[in-house]
This record gives sequence, structure tokens and C-alpha cells, in this order.
Amino acid sequence: MNRFWVTCLAAAILLPASAAAENAIEPGQWKVTSNSQANGAAAPPQVKAICLTNEQVSDLGKTFGPQMSTVNSTCERTEYESGGRQLKWRMQCKGQLDMDVSGNFQFDRPDHYTAVVTAKGWMAGAQVSDVKTEIEGARVGACPQ
Repeated sequence: MNRFWVTCLAAAILLPASAAAENAIEPGQWKVTSNSQANGAAAPPQVKAICLTNEQVSDLGKTFGPQMSTVNSTCERTEYESGGRQLKWRMQCKGQLDMDVSGNFQFDRPDHYTAVVTAKGWMAGAQVSDVKTEIEGARVGACPQ
């Protein structure tokens, strides 16, 4: 079950919904640090290097927005705000596993952003997961060749 939530959060955080702010962040190599707390227990921080292209930074909603595919559930985006230096979204899924996932991204500088992604899940009416992930992204340079 935890693997499922990690996959959902990774998709919401890193994978390619309209742009938050034109050129809110710069393309290049980014260090992304995630601190998660699942069902009250903190996980060790995860640090990843990702390369963001010109295309990805020109459409932050697509790059940082929710993914709509899950196993045995039907999802719909129930909230989406994009403007200035902020991107805020919410996705709700119904099915074998009901989920409520939201993200709030603040692009405070062209080389830095912070975000909070929360994900809650229920099976047969009982809550089975409550995950909060705080994310910090910092541009560290050009993408490797």
C-alpha cells in the first residue's frame, strides 16, 4: 500500500493540466528534496535530481499537476488554480480505493519553489492512509549533457 502512495506522490510531484506563471522557474538541473509523513510516521528525506526542459517550465500545470490515472479508481480534478507564482490543485478518486490528493506549489523565485502535497485514502469507508509531503526544489545549474 505504501508503494502505491509513493507512486501517486511521485507522479504528482515530478511528472507531466495550464501554466502557473510564464517563466516562473528556469529550465535546468533541479535538486528536489521531499520530506514525507505517512500515517504519523516520518520517512527519511528523499533527494532527487531532475532535469526540467524549456517545454516543462513553460507549462507548470502540466509538469506539476496531478496525474489522472489510478488502478481500479476513477479520478477527477475538483480544484485547479493557476496564477502569479502559485499552482494549486485537487484530485478526488472513487473506486476500490477512494483518494483525495491536493497540491499547493509556490514558485517564489526562478531558481526555487516549495510545495505541499497531501494524499488521503479510504477503503470500505475506513481511512487507510494519510500522507503529507513537503517539497523544496532548487535549481543547481544546467542539465548534464
